[in-house]
Amino acid sequence: MATSKDQQKTFNAIWGILERLRAGVHANDIEIHIISILFYRFVSEKLTAYINQGEEEGFDYATLTDEQAEQARTGIADELGYFILPSDLFCNIYKKRNDPDFNLTVNGAYRRFDESCQRASRSAKNFEDLLNDIDFSTPKLGPTVAARNKVIADIFEVFNNLDIDYADADNDIFGDIYEFLMHKFASNGGKSGGEFYTPQEVSKLLTKLMIKEHPGKIRKVYDPACGSGSLLLQFRKQLDPSDRVKYCGQEINVTTYNIARMNMILHGIEYTDFDIELGDTLTDPKHRDEQFDAVVSNPPYSISWEGDSNPTLINDERFAPAGVLAPKSKADLAFTMHILYSLADDGTAAIVEFPGVLYRGGAEQKIRKYLVDHNYIETIILLPENMFYGVSIATCILILNKGKADDDNIQFIDASDRYVHEGNKNKLSDADIDFITKTVTDRKDVPYVSKIVDKDTIAGEEYNLAVSTYVEKKDDRPDIDIDDLNARLADTVANENKLRADIDAIIEEFVKEWEAQK
Repeated sequence: MATSKDQQKTFNAIWGILERLRAGVHANDIEIHIISILFYRFVSEKLTAYINQGEEEGFDYATLTDEQAEQARTGIADELGYFILPSDLFCNIYKKRNDPDFNLTVNGAYRRFDESCQRASRSAKNFEDLLNDIDFSTPKLGPTVAARNKVIADIFEVFNNLDIDYADADNDIFGDIYEFLMHKFASNGGKSGGEFYTPQEVSKLLTKLMIKEHPGKIRKVYDPACGSGSLLLQFRKQLDPSDRVKYCGQEINVTTYNIARMNMILHGIEYTDFDIELGDTLTDPKHRDEQFDAVVSNPPYSISWEGDSNPTLINDERFAPAGVLAPKSKADLAFTMHILYSLADDGTAAIVEFPGVLYRGGAEQKIRKYLVDHNYIETIILLPENMFYGVSIATCILILNKGKADDDNIQFIDASDRYVHEGNKNKLSDADIDFITKTVTDRKDVPYVSKIVDKDTIAGEEYNLAVSTYVEKKDDRPDIDIDDLNARLADTVANENKLRADIDAIIEEFVKEWEAQK
């Protein structure tokens, strides 16, 4: 396997080339095309390796005619969830990169890939229309067909030159490249990257917090606003490889939804082990009848939703218990109530929240009262500012525990100073993640860091859950010796008085000399 140093060298080389490609094309218009081509090489390599391993030495599926391969379509599609004809494999499309209609060749291969998924009934739900919204004929890729073909061919060149051994079972390079690209797209100001990318260290923290709650017991994990699926995939990295986990999520944006499904596949998640749905979670929840051991989520901050303009929502089992709906202009706590409803009886959730939900009044205060009075909140963590792309203010993590036992207190943690500065953003180091996780696990008062607060005290604060209300900020200003300060002030005053007297004497002497000369 490649070392991390070799891997980083590969990442940087890929990014350098792709940056040059993006120079003449708007970032938002090319990112999905880049990701889809990486994905297409992955599924081509996977299918080829799957077929070749069952044949005699020297056999290569890529060299067969489409007619020869057609007879194996049904069996392969049932096993892998898709089928690709030899002529449509990445390696064979790449050979046509200089054709004048190369863009149409790629479009055709993508459409046939989608059709093969539709015919594979077992996998249709997770593969359906996966590449359908990607068009290589769009003028967004260039003003002329030749210009578009040049961009597409150059991207194919980048990924063709990756020296990857797909047969290496431990090789997660495709998934790692995907994560690298998403990080770079987001950090370089691409709108789409910022919309659906949660920094990996935050994902890692949320996952560790959930695993410590249910060691070895997580079987179903859920994200109702899953974006590209990075939060869900942290479980794959943190859990024991032998643990069989079902990954579920929902995403409202169709392009992001498709990227999330690609992300699952790129990271080696079998199509039978994930269920990513398309739609508005708040008004059309696709996993309504399911309960989950763990929920991790970074919902969009303070977006608008139907709220009380939809008279059916106040009677919805997800929102009705609080007796009030989240404001139409701020759906944050609507997501929180949905997540609470989705938890199993002993399930827990870690949610990244906009800080305003902790202290704003009105309906949000009533929802907080419900959560506190029914003992659903376990911990609230204040994170550093300037960690998320597109959001510079400090965010927080709300940990819900539906099976909280006798402890009806809430733990408040101020981790706002636990970060390292990297580039133009703050991030959590591994040491910071371990510190926060240990503080949550220890669950005790630590001056300036952690405070355990009872419900009555919180009620007395009118259900204000801002961490700063309960955790005192350390005063890092230097101690001042008052006696020494007074002595130095006295010396300063004496020196000023002497200086003033000397100046008065000089002026008086000058006046005398001037009058004598008159």
